[in-house]
Amino acid sequence: MDTQSLQAFLAVADSGSFSRAAEQLHLTQPAVSKRIATLETLTRARLFDRIGRRVSLTEAGRLLLPRARQILIMVDDSRRALGNLTGDVSGALILATSHHIGLHRLPPILEDYVRRFPKVRLDLRFLDSEQAYQGVLDGDIEVALVTLSAAPDSQLHARQLWTDELSFVASPEHPLSREHPLDLASLARHDALLPGPLTFTRQLILERLAAHGLVPTVGQSTNYLETLKMMATAGLGWTLLPDSMVRREIVDGRLVRLMPDAQPIHRPLGYLTHRDRTLSNAARSLLELFDTHAETPAAD
Repeated sequence: MDTQSLQAFLAVADSGSFSRAAEQLHLTQPAVSKRIATLETLTRARLFDRIGRRVSLTEAGRLLLPRARQILIMVDDSRRALGNLTGDVSGALILATSHHIGLHRLPPILEDYVRRFPKVRLDLRFLDSEQAYQGVLDGDIEVALVTLSAAPDSQLHARQLWTDELSFVASPEHPLSREHPLDLASLARHDALLPGPLTFTRQLILERLAAHGLVPTVGQSTNYLETLKMMATAGLGWTLLPDSMVRREIVDGRLVRLMPDAQPIHRPLGYLTHRDRTLSNAARSLLELFDTHAETPAAD
């Protein structure tokens, strides 16, 4: 099996479309179809059912899918291992980061990295932490700088670099701003502005409330923390945001900290890599730079 046919197979399987796969691979649609046909000839099996515009994996396709991913990961791993022998810090590096970390934590590190290693072709991808997490698991992303899961997959190496203290905030006009003392039960009775249902940050909030037998009333939800801050400023509800992100709004009087009678909530931030993947010299150099900016000492 040639790797180009396997790449085309994965692109079609992941996108569910020959045309979108062609766009991703910078090929024509007939070229993608030809590669799939070649793979079907080699495997002696039909890999996709094509009904109208819908493309779905056959049983043979579902069987091949994890093996195709593993084959391509092994090929890339071998290339990186051989390339690392030169000691040169160059080549392509795919780094995924969440929007918040990419805007508030990453810039000075990235500036330093680009200055030190100008031969690296950095592919920076802004993704939700959960998407980046999955991308590292699938082998599509070499390094992810994200909110860490409380229970990371055993296939991943997670290194905590920083801790975000999260603050309960609301508009000064919000009824909760006048409740003293304030408890979590009062929070739960008012509309909450929370990150998306599958995010690690939302899980932290729900777990804290659940420990007190509470379920929040969710008014609106978005994965963009800047949008949550805007909606809270407008008085649409209370939210929980990194303290560093809301200090200016608090000083300017556009938000107030709510001080419920509860321990603060913290979320761990750091990087992820796959344990079974040979990291490129470019990735190793980036991780070393991350470590120099860490607030949290490395575990022995």
